[in-house]
Amino acid sequence: MSAVRDSGPAPGRKVLRAGPAAWTFRPRVVAVPLVGAALLVVVAAVNIGKGSSYIEPLDVLRTLLGGGDRRETGIIFDLRLPRTLAGVLVGAAFGLAGAIFQTIARNPLASPDILGITWGAGVGAVGVIVVGGYRGQVSGAAAELGVPLAALVGGLVAGLLLYALSWRRGIDGYRMVLVGIGLSAIGYNIVYWLLTVGDVDDAARATTWIVGNLADVGWEAVGPVALALAVLVPVTLVGAHTLGGLQFGDDTARGLGIRVDAARGGLLLLAAALAAVATAAAGPITFVALATPQIALRLARTAQPPLAGSMVLGALLTVGADLTLRLTAPALPVGVLTAILGAPYLIYLFVRSRREVRA
Repeated sequence: MSAVRDSGPAPGRKVLRAGPAAWTFRPRVVAVPLVGAALLVVVAAVNIGKGSSYIEPLDVLRTLLGGGDRRETGIIFDLRLPRTLAGVLVGAAFGLAGAIFQTIARNPLASPDILGITWGAGVGAVGVIVVGGYRGQVSGAAAELGVPLAALVGGLVAGLLLYALSWRRGIDGYRMVLVGIGLSAIGYNIVYWLLTVGDVDDAARATTWIVGNLADVGWEAVGPVALALAVLVPVTLVGAHTLGGLQFGDDTARGLGIRVDAARGGLLLLAAALAAVATAAAGPITFVALATPQIALRLARTAQPPLAGSMVLGALLTVGADLTLRLTAPALPVGVLTAILGAPYLIYLFVRSRREVRA
């Protein structure tokens, strides 16, 4: 009888042992979010320190950790931290949502921007701002929650429509993208129709929001999005354990004991909620959800976009874009730069997708 030998971990994996227990992991999957988080701390510190009264990054970090004088504490916590913190939260939510959509659809074009989720959230938010005139008619907590709740409902409705129209005995990634493009066009036109029928001041305010802007974000917007993500992100990460099986197709996933329709539908709704919450906070900042999962995938060299890496790189890209504009063109909102970066990347993905379909 020949002895069975341990062939060791798969290529690219390492083994972590603690007594009789052992875990395998990919060093790159761990390194990407760690290095990205370190860069994010540096970029965030520089972004917080930038302003009419410049504060050194080291002084920013010391103040955030409880040091610093009264002047620095007031400037950072009252004026500058909400903007950067919103960029971190929004970017992480977009990155995670994009990674889930692209994994489920098995298509790099699948992102909240392309699939109509952000425009569905935009319909809800702009409807409250323009038609409801919520700033003039509602006050207090209801005014602070009106736009986020409307955006959340709009994004979830768009997600439900996307799933219902894309499902034909399973989800086909190419069909999902085509349906999403149609939903985006519908949402886009509804938003701009709402702008034409609303009050001029409210329409101007909504137009600034549509571009994707972090400049006017304060604690009143950071609080609700932080609370929502504190619930949605852990639930999504727990539910995402089925993604590895879903990427092999429905029959294989069912053979692994996965309830395919329930798992896919639940993850789509969670991803739609993440994108809707992020959109409600800062507007539909494009490109982040589209690109960061693919960047994380290539850096980690995995078969599907890594969730943690996508979150960290999404936050890094959003805050980095905001800092770049503050240094070069302070009057422009962050969504302008991400859209400029995203347009050629989107064309590249479309061309590559068509070549793969023909092959």
